[in-house]
Amino acid sequence: MLFDMDGLLVDTEPLWFETETEVMARLGAPWSTEDQRHLLGGSMEKTVAYLLAKSARPASPAEVARWMIDGMLSRAAAGRVVVRPGARELLAEVAASGTPYALVTSSEREFADAVLAGTGLRFPVTVCAADAPATKPAPDPYQQAAKLLAATPENCVALEDSPNGVASATAAGCKVVAVPSLLPIPPAPGRLVASSLATVSLSTLRALAAA
Repeated sequence: MLFDMDGLLVDTEPLWFETETEVMARLGAPWSTEDQRHLLGGSMEKTVAYLLAKSARPASPAEVARWMIDGMLSRAAAGRVVVRPGARELLAEVAASGTPYALVTSSEREFADAVLAGTGLRFPVTVCAADAPATKPAPDPYQQAAKLLAATPENCVALEDSPNGVASATAAGCKVVAVPSLLPIPPAPGRLVASSLATVSLSTLRALAAA
């Protein structure tokens, strides 16, 4: 079982919006919810490029990335990362069953580690932004996670909240459970759409994997 992080396990999208707005203020330009939706499930590299394309003041990509990471780390340190309904229970059920599972996130490892430390969520395997040749929506992160679990993507179920993440998992060959956060995701063959992780159980995941 392969779990996304932001927007699926933890409700960090409001924190990303705050941080992006803060960074854009330093860059002398406005930020909107439509801008955030455009970046949903994407990498830091793509986010920084998008921010700089809207910027009215000069800054290097490295500076902007650092501002973004520092902003999110400060919010995580303030205890503002909220675990989404059903996440703890589903992870506990998967772990207790002995089913191999991993975290697959587009976030930088520095932030992912802070989220896991702050929430107490635990993963035996983690794939972060720099751990695969390409980030979501490319299939590489999910292919890498399956390899680390000694599994094939076709035998894995990925849980995602964004179209980018769903595209990545689908391209890798995984079955998908989508729990949409900011953008709608339609049902499709090999894809279950749920309103919340609270409605998803290990038996749900096993049934999808076997379908």
